[in-house]
Amino acid sequence: MTEFNSATGLATGSFGIGTYGVAGGKAFPGLVLPDGTVLDLSSRWYDTHAIFDDWERAFEDLVDLAARREGPSHEFAALHAYPCVSHPNMLFAGSNYRQHVAEMMTHNKFNQQNRKSGESDEEFFQRNLAEVDRRAREGMPFFWTGLHSSLCGANDDIPLPLIGEHPDWEMELGVIVGKTGRYVKPEEANDLIAGYVAINDIGTVDEFRRTDVRFQYDWISKHQPNFKVLGPFIVPKQFVKFEDIRIELKLSGQVMQDWPVTDMIFKPEQILSYASERIRLAPGDLLSTGSPPGNGAFHGNRWMRPGDVMEAELTFLGRQRNNIVAEETGGRTWTYGPLPVKDA
Repeated sequence: MTEFNSATGLATGSFGIGTYGVAGGKAFPGLVLPDGTVLDLSSRWYDTHAIFDDWERAFEDLVDLAARREGPSHEFAALHAYPCVSHPNMLFAGSNYRQHVAEMMTHNKFNQQNRKSGESDEEFFQRNLAEVDRRAREGMPFFWTGLHSSLCGANDDIPLPLIGEHPDWEMELGVIVGKTGRYVKPEEANDLIAGYVAINDIGTVDEFRRTDVRFQYDWISKHQPNFKVLGPFIVPKQFVKFEDIRIELKLSGQVMQDWPVTDMIFKPEQILSYASERIRLAPGDLLSTGSPPGNGAFHGNRWMRPGDVMEAELTFLGRQRNNIVAEETGGRTWTYGPLPVKDA
Protein backbone atom coordinates (compact mmCIF):
# COMPACT_ATOMS: atom_id res chain seq x y z
CA MET A 1 0.00 0.00 0.00
CA THR A 2 1.31 3.45 -0.93
CA GLU A 3 2.18 5.68 2.03
CA PHE A 4 1.56 9.43 1.84
CA ASN A 5 3.20 12.14 3.96
CA SER A 6 0.71 14.43 5.69
CA ALA A 7 3.01 17.45 5.25
CA THR A 8 2.58 17.52 1.47
CA GLY A 9 0.31 14.69 0.32
CA LEU A 10 3.25 13.25 -1.62
CA ALA A 11 3.89 9.51 -1.69
CA THR A 12 6.93 8.25 0.16
CA GLY A 13 9.88 8.07 -2.24
CA SER A 14 8.45 10.60 -4.70
CA PHE A 15 8.94 14.35 -5.13
CA GLY A 16 7.22 17.34 -6.69
CA ILE A 17 8.42 20.22 -8.84
CA GLY A 18 6.96 23.70 -8.53
CA THR A 19 7.49 27.42 -8.19
CA TYR A 20 7.65 28.99 -4.72
CA GLY A 21 8.52 32.16 -2.90
CA VAL A 22 9.05 33.63 0.56
CA ALA A 23 7.64 36.96 1.68
CA GLY A 24 9.52 39.75 -0.09
CA GLY A 25 11.67 37.31 -2.03
CA LYS A 26 12.01 36.23 -5.64
CA ALA A 27 10.11 33.19 -6.88
CA PHE A 28 12.29 30.13 -7.45
CA PRO A 29 11.91 26.64 -8.91
CA GLY A 30 11.75 24.14 -6.09
CA LEU A 31 12.03 20.40 -5.50
CA VAL A 32 9.45 19.33 -2.90
CA LEU A 33 10.23 16.25 -0.82
CA PRO A 34 7.41 14.34 0.90
CA ASP A 35 8.34 15.59 4.39
CA GLY A 36 7.92 19.23 3.32
CA THR A 37 11.55 20.08 2.63
CA VAL A 38 11.81 22.27 -0.48
CA LEU A 39 15.19 22.48 -2.20
CA ASP A 40 15.88 25.72 -4.07
CA LEU A 41 16.82 24.82 -7.67
CA SER A 42 17.52 28.34 -8.91
CA SER A 43 21.28 27.77 -9.11
CA ARG A 44 20.64 25.07 -11.75
CA TRP A 45 17.49 26.18 -13.57
CA TYR A 46 16.07 29.66 -14.11
CA ASP A 47 12.49 28.41 -13.81
CA THR A 48 10.46 25.22 -14.13
CA HIS A 49 10.11 25.68 -17.89
CA ALA A 50 13.88 25.22 -18.17
CA ILE A 51 13.52 21.93 -16.30
CA PHE A 52 10.97 20.56 -18.76
CA ASP A 53 12.88 21.84 -21.78
CA ASP A 54 15.42 19.06 -21.16
CA TRP A 55 13.24 16.76 -19.11
CA GLU A 56 14.98 13.39 -19.42
CA ARG A 57 18.31 14.76 -18.23
CA ALA A 58 16.66 16.98 -15.63
CA PHE A 59 14.74 14.07 -14.14
CA GLU A 60 17.96 12.14 -13.53
CA ASP A 61 19.49 15.21 -11.84
CA LEU A 62 16.37 15.70 -9.69
CA VAL A 63 16.43 12.09 -8.51
CA ASP A 64 20.06 12.59 -7.45
CA LEU A 65 19.29 15.90 -5.71
CA ALA A 66 16.35 14.36 -3.84
CA ALA A 67 18.57 11.57 -2.56
CA ARG A 68 21.40 13.91 -1.45
CA ARG A 69 19.11 16.70 -0.09
CA GLU A 70 21.85 19.27 -0.62
CA GLY A 71 21.58 23.02 -1.12
CA PRO A 72 19.42 25.85 0.21
CA SER A 73 16.11 24.60 1.58
CA HIS A 74 12.79 25.89 2.94
CA GLU A 75 9.72 24.46 4.63
CA PHE A 76 6.83 23.82 2.26
CA ALA A 77 4.24 25.18 4.70
CA ALA A 78 6.08 28.52 4.95
CA LEU A 79 6.21 29.14 1.18
CA HIS A 80 3.79 30.71 -1.25
CA ALA A 81 2.99 28.32 -4.09
CA TYR A 82 2.87 29.99 -7.50
CA PRO A 83 1.62 28.21 -10.63
CA CYS A 84 3.99 25.28 -11.20
CA VAL A 85 4.70 26.50 -14.74
CA SER A 86 4.08 30.15 -15.53
CA HIS A 87 3.41 30.32 -19.27
CA PRO A 88 2.45 26.95 -20.72
CA ASN A 89 0.41 26.38 -23.84
CA MET A 90 -2.82 25.13 -22.28
CA LEU A 91 -5.09 22.42 -23.68
CA PHE A 92 -8.43 21.60 -22.06
CA ALA A 93 -10.23 18.35 -22.81
CA GLY A 94 -14.01 18.49 -22.69
CA SER A 95 -16.75 15.87 -22.28
CA ASN A 96 -14.28 13.27 -21.06
CA TYR A 97 -15.87 11.37 -18.14
CA ARG A 98 -18.52 8.75 -18.85
CA GLN A 99 -20.72 9.54 -15.87
CA HIS A 100 -20.46 13.31 -16.27
CA VAL A 101 -21.26 13.32 -19.99
CA ALA A 102 -24.15 10.88 -19.64
CA GLU A 103 -25.60 13.02 -16.82
CA MET A 104 -25.39 16.16 -18.95
CA MET A 105 -27.01 14.39 -21.90
CA THR A 106 -29.81 13.22 -19.62
CA HIS A 107 -30.63 16.45 -17.80
CA ASN A 108 -29.41 19.41 -19.89
CA LYS A 109 -31.75 21.07 -22.37
CA PHE A 110 -29.44 20.63 -25.36
CA ASN A 111 -30.21 16.89 -25.63
CA GLN A 112 -33.87 16.65 -24.61
CA GLN A 113 -35.06 16.26 -28.20
CA ASN A 114 -33.51 12.78 -28.11
CA ARG A 115 -35.58 11.62 -25.13
CA LYS A 116 -38.24 9.06 -26.09
CA SER A 117 -41.85 9.67 -25.15
CA GLY A 118 -42.47 8.45 -21.58
CA GLU A 119 -38.82 7.59 -21.02
CA SER A 120 -37.61 7.87 -17.42
CA ASP A 121 -34.41 9.65 -16.42
CA GLU A 122 -32.76 6.30 -15.67
CA GLU A 123 -33.76 4.83 -19.03
CA PHE A 124 -32.55 7.94 -20.84
CA PHE A 125 -29.31 7.92 -18.82
CA GLN A 126 -28.55 4.31 -19.78
CA ARG A 127 -29.08 5.08 -23.48
CA ASN A 128 -26.84 8.12 -23.16
CA LEU A 129 -24.17 6.07 -21.38
CA ALA A 130 -24.24 3.61 -24.28
CA GLU A 131 -23.75 6.54 -26.67
CA VAL A 132 -20.77 7.72 -24.61
CA ASP A 133 -19.24 4.24 -24.83
CA ARG A 134 -19.79 4.23 -28.59
CA ARG A 135 -17.93 7.54 -28.77
CA ALA A 136 -15.05 6.02 -26.82
CA ARG A 137 -14.80 3.17 -29.32
CA GLU A 138 -15.40 5.09 -32.55
CA GLY A 139 -14.95 8.80 -31.85
CA MET A 140 -12.14 11.17 -31.03
CA PRO A 141 -11.16 13.48 -28.15
CA PHE A 142 -12.08 17.14 -27.95
CA PHE A 143 -10.01 20.02 -26.56
CA TRP A 144 -9.74 23.79 -26.71
CA THR A 145 -6.80 26.06 -25.94
CA GLY A 146 -6.52 28.41 -22.97
CA LEU A 147 -4.72 31.45 -21.61
CA HIS A 148 -1.92 31.14 -19.06
CA SER A 149 -2.89 34.59 -17.71
CA SER A 150 -5.72 32.76 -15.90
CA LEU A 151 -3.30 30.63 -13.83
CA CYS A 152 -2.91 31.02 -10.07
CA GLY A 153 -1.27 29.13 -7.23
CA ALA A 154 -2.74 26.29 -5.21
CA ASN A 155 -3.71 28.48 -2.25
CA ASP A 156 -4.53 31.79 -3.94
CA ASP A 157 -7.88 33.54 -3.59
CA ILE A 158 -10.41 33.11 -6.40
CA PRO A 159 -12.04 36.47 -7.26
CA LEU A 160 -15.52 36.09 -8.73
CA PRO A 161 -15.90 38.49 -11.68
CA LEU A 162 -18.73 40.93 -12.26
CA ILE A 163 -19.90 39.00 -15.32
CA GLY A 164 -21.34 35.51 -14.80
CA GLU A 165 -23.89 34.27 -12.28
CA HIS A 166 -22.86 30.60 -12.16
CA PRO A 167 -19.16 30.30 -11.26
CA ASP A 168 -18.44 26.58 -11.20
CA TRP A 169 -15.55 24.30 -10.30
CA GLU A 170 -14.08 21.43 -12.31
CA MET A 171 -11.28 19.69 -10.47
CA GLU A 172 -9.18 17.80 -13.01
CA LEU A 173 -6.03 15.81 -13.60
CA GLY A 174 -3.42 17.81 -15.50
CA VAL A 175 -0.59 16.43 -17.63
CA ILE A 176 2.72 18.21 -18.23
CA VAL A 177 4.36 17.52 -21.59
CA GLY A 178 8.07 16.65 -21.56
CA LYS A 179 8.87 16.59 -25.28
CA THR A 180 7.39 17.39 -28.66
CA GLY A 181 6.08 15.06 -31.34
CA ARG A 182 3.89 14.94 -34.44
CA TYR A 183 1.48 12.19 -35.45
CA VAL A 184 2.21 10.28 -32.27
CA LYS A 185 0.28 7.02 -31.86
CA PRO A 186 -1.66 6.56 -28.58
CA GLU A 187 0.58 3.63 -27.63
CA GLU A 188 3.62 5.92 -28.04
CA ALA A 189 2.19 8.99 -26.31
CA ASN A 190 3.17 8.05 -22.75
CA ASP A 191 6.67 9.03 -23.81
CA LEU A 192 5.43 12.63 -24.16
CA ILE A 193 4.30 12.80 -20.52
CA ALA A 194 6.71 14.26 -17.96
CA GLY A 195 4.37 14.35 -14.99
CA TYR A 196 0.95 14.98 -13.51
CA VAL A 197 -0.52 17.97 -11.66
CA ALA A 198 -3.79 19.03 -10.04
CA ILE A 199 -5.75 21.77 -11.82
CA ASN A 200 -9.13 23.35 -11.13
CA ASP A 201 -10.77 24.40 -14.40
CA ILE A 202 -13.14 27.10 -13.10
CA GLY A 203 -15.64 28.80 -15.40
CA THR A 204 -18.75 30.94 -15.37
CA VAL A 205 -20.91 28.30 -17.00
CA ASP A 206 -23.84 30.60 -17.78
CA GLU A 207 -21.47 32.50 -20.10
CA PHE A 208 -20.58 29.61 -22.43
CA ARG A 209 -23.30 29.65 -25.04
CA ARG A 210 -24.30 32.58 -27.22
CA THR A 211 -26.55 33.00 -30.24
CA ASP A 212 -25.32 36.35 -31.58
CA VAL A 213 -22.43 34.69 -33.47
CA ARG A 214 -22.53 31.63 -35.65
CA PHE A 215 -20.04 29.53 -33.68
CA GLN A 216 -22.17 29.70 -30.51
CA TYR A 217 -19.55 28.92 -27.82
CA ASP A 218 -17.44 31.49 -25.97
CA TRP A 219 -14.74 29.64 -24.04
CA ILE A 220 -13.14 32.87 -22.87
CA SER A 221 -15.37 32.77 -19.77
CA LYS A 222 -13.16 29.89 -18.65
CA HIS A 223 -10.12 32.16 -18.42
CA GLN A 224 -10.98 34.96 -16.03
CA PRO A 225 -8.18 35.91 -13.57
CA ASN A 226 -7.28 33.04 -11.20
CA PHE A 227 -9.75 30.66 -12.84
CA LYS A 228 -7.06 28.02 -13.36
CA VAL A 229 -5.72 26.84 -10.01
CA LEU A 230 -2.53 24.87 -10.71
CA GLY A 231 -0.45 22.84 -8.30
CA PRO A 232 0.94 22.85 -5.69
CA PHE A 233 3.50 20.77 -7.60
CA ILE A 234 4.05 18.55 -10.62
CA VAL A 235 4.84 14.92 -9.80
CA PRO A 236 6.89 12.92 -12.34
CA LYS A 237 4.87 10.12 -13.91
CA GLN A 238 7.31 7.54 -12.52
CA PHE A 239 5.87 8.17 -9.04
CA VAL A 240 2.18 8.11 -9.97
CA LYS A 241 -0.11 5.09 -10.31
CA PHE A 242 -2.58 6.50 -12.81
CA GLU A 243 -5.30 3.96 -12.02
CA ASP A 244 -5.20 4.92 -8.31
CA ILE A 245 -5.75 8.66 -8.79
CA ARG A 246 -8.97 9.96 -7.25
CA ILE A 247 -10.26 13.52 -7.59
CA GLU A 248 -11.89 15.09 -4.54
CA LEU A 249 -13.27 18.60 -4.05
CA LYS A 250 -15.20 20.20 -1.19
CA LEU A 251 -16.97 23.55 -1.17
CA SER A 252 -17.34 25.00 2.33
CA GLY A 253 -17.09 21.50 3.77
CA GLN A 254 -19.56 19.81 1.40
CA VAL A 255 -18.19 17.09 -0.87
CA MET A 256 -18.90 18.07 -4.47
CA GLN A 257 -16.57 15.82 -6.49
CA ASP A 258 -15.22 12.40 -5.53
CA TRP A 259 -14.42 10.26 -8.54
CA PRO A 260 -11.68 8.02 -10.04
CA VAL A 261 -9.80 9.03 -13.19
CA THR A 262 -10.37 5.53 -14.57
CA ASP A 263 -13.82 6.76 -15.72
CA MET A 264 -12.22 8.87 -18.46
CA ILE A 265 -13.57 8.34 -21.97
CA PHE A 266 -10.19 9.15 -23.53
CA LYS A 267 -6.99 8.62 -21.55
CA PRO A 268 -4.24 11.29 -21.57
CA GLU A 269 -2.24 9.33 -24.14
CA GLN A 270 -5.20 9.33 -26.55
CA ILE A 271 -5.75 13.06 -26.14
CA LEU A 272 -2.06 13.83 -26.66
CA SER A 273 -2.02 11.64 -29.76
CA TYR A 274 -5.02 13.54 -31.13
CA ALA A 275 -3.37 16.86 -30.24
CA SER A 276 -0.15 15.86 -32.01
CA GLU A 277 -2.09 15.63 -35.29
CA ARG A 278 -3.36 19.20 -34.95
CA ILE A 279 -0.82 21.34 -33.07
CA ARG A 280 2.88 21.44 -32.19
CA LEU A 281 3.21 20.17 -28.67
CA ALA A 282 6.07 21.70 -26.69
CA PRO A 283 7.86 20.83 -23.44
CA GLY A 284 6.06 22.42 -20.50
CA ASP A 285 2.64 22.37 -22.20
CA LEU A 286 -0.29 21.65 -19.90
CA LEU A 287 -3.16 19.32 -20.78
CA SER A 288 -6.17 19.29 -18.46
CA THR A 289 -8.01 16.03 -18.99
CA GLY A 290 -11.62 16.98 -18.21
CA SER A 291 -13.94 17.05 -15.25
CA PRO A 292 -15.58 14.13 -13.46
CA PRO A 293 -19.18 14.52 -12.23
CA GLY A 294 -20.10 16.74 -9.33
CA ASN A 295 -20.36 20.27 -10.72
CA GLY A 296 -22.72 22.91 -9.34
CA ALA A 297 -25.69 22.07 -11.56
CA PHE A 298 -25.83 18.58 -10.03
CA HIS A 299 -25.82 19.96 -6.48
CA GLY A 300 -29.05 21.91 -6.83
CA ASN A 301 -27.39 24.73 -8.78
CA ARG A 302 -25.02 25.43 -5.89
CA TRP A 303 -22.48 27.85 -7.37
CA MET A 304 -19.45 29.45 -5.74
CA ARG A 305 -20.13 32.58 -3.71
CA PRO A 306 -17.89 35.05 -1.82
CA GLY A 307 -17.08 33.57 1.57
CA ASP A 308 -16.88 29.98 0.34
CA VAL A 309 -13.74 27.94 0.89
CA MET A 310 -12.79 25.41 -1.77
CA GLU A 311 -10.57 22.46 -0.83
CA ALA A 312 -9.37 19.83 -3.26
CA GLU A 313 -6.98 16.89 -3.40
CA LEU A 314 -5.75 14.46 -6.03
CA THR A 315 -4.08 11.23 -4.99
CA PHE A 316 -0.26 11.55 -5.34
CA LEU A 317 -0.55 15.24 -6.35
CA GLY A 318 -1.15 17.22 -3.17
CA ARG A 319 -3.83 19.63 -2.03
CA GLN A 320 -5.37 23.00 -2.90
CA ARG A 321 -7.23 25.45 -0.66
CA ASN A 322 -8.80 28.63 -2.03
CA ASN A 323 -10.91 31.38 -0.50
CA ILE A 324 -13.69 32.60 -2.81
CA VAL A 325 -13.90 36.40 -2.83
CA ALA A 326 -15.58 39.19 -4.81
CA GLU A 327 -13.40 40.82 -7.43
CA GLU A 328 -12.13 44.26 -6.50
CA THR A 329 -12.65 46.52 -9.52
CA GLY A 330 -12.03 49.96 -8.00
CA GLY A 331 -15.52 51.02 -8.97
CA ARG A 332 -15.13 50.12 -12.64
CA THR A 333 -17.91 48.16 -14.33
CA TRP A 334 -18.56 46.49 -17.66
CA THR A 335 -19.19 47.96 -21.10
CA TYR A 336 -20.63 44.88 -22.88
CA GLY A 337 -21.83 42.85 -19.91
CA PRO A 338 -23.33 39.36 -19.82
CA LEU A 339 -24.06 37.36 -22.95
CA PRO A 340 -27.58 37.86 -24.38
CA VAL A 341 -28.49 34.15 -24.03
CA LYS A 342 -27.52 31.94 -21.09
CA ASP A 343 -26.29 28.37 -21.32
CA ALA A 344 -28.72 25.64 -20.34
